[in-house]
Amino acid sequence: MGKTRIHRVGDLQLQILKILWERGEGTVADVMESLIGSELAYTTVATMLRKMEARHLVTHRAEGRSFVYRPKVKAQDVSHRMANHLVDRLFEGSLLDAVNHLLTTREVSGDELAKIEQLIAEKRKLK
Repeated sequence: MGKTRIHRVGDLQLQILKILWERGEGTVADVMESLIGSELAYTTVATMLRKMEARHLVTHRAEGRSFVYRPKVKAQDVSHRMANHLVDRLFEGSLLDAVNHLLTTREVSGDELAKIEQLIAEKRKLK
């Protein structure tokens, strides 16, 4: 995958990537069909896929007169880089501030808290 900076993925790009991760690959028409509630033009989606290819987010192969696109980046790599960028940018790198913000501004179930505590306990064992 290389060292391509992919953390600045826009909303539409992320939607397209999610579709391609789920499908494995798809044409512009396939992507458009999966963009639920979207009224984007075919040319808009085609242009976005070309831009994403220039950024090494997707790649394509020709199949007849259509291009079939597939993701070139893994979902976990994108989420990892986006999350790190968020913590760095909004919370000046403070994981404590980021977690505190999430715990105080979101509804957290008892099950989620138990899983978070388990993750912390596992992390402590590694130290």
